Amino acid sequence: MNRKTFLTITAVIVLLIGCFALIAPEVMISSVKYAAPSETANVMLRTVGILLIAIGLLDFMVKGHEDSPTMRSVLIANLVLQLGIMPIDPSAYATGVYRTVGSFAPNTVLHVILACGFAYYLAKMRRDARQPQMQNVT
Repeated sequence: MNRKTFLTITAVIVLLIGCFALIAPEVMISSVKYAAPSETANVMLRTVGILLIAIGLLDFMVKGHEDSPTMRSVLIANLVLQLGIMPIDPSAYATGVYRTVGSFAPNTVLHVILACGFAYYLAKMRRDARQPQMQNVT
């Protein structure tokens, strides 16, 4: 799979999850996560929804860009997002916030796959695109 396809698939996944979190947070909390719903959780999930929509749009808009320091930054930001989110759901399960393996396992697997993809495309990036370009200022 090439990077453009990977970013397109990632964007669609992230946009769908973000829209679901924004539009129906109580459904996600109670029916997907099997956690106790609350107004505070709804507000936080809507916030996460907007953030995911923004990341999904960014990934979709840059999907066809060539190797560059900017593309490297986008890939790094996505990798950090996946690595940062990865332990949250298993921790919630371990502390009893989530009550079923199904409330965290699919997300955790998805985060591992996406993190590996972003790490792969970072490693594959042209060496000259990995370093910021010095501008000639006169």
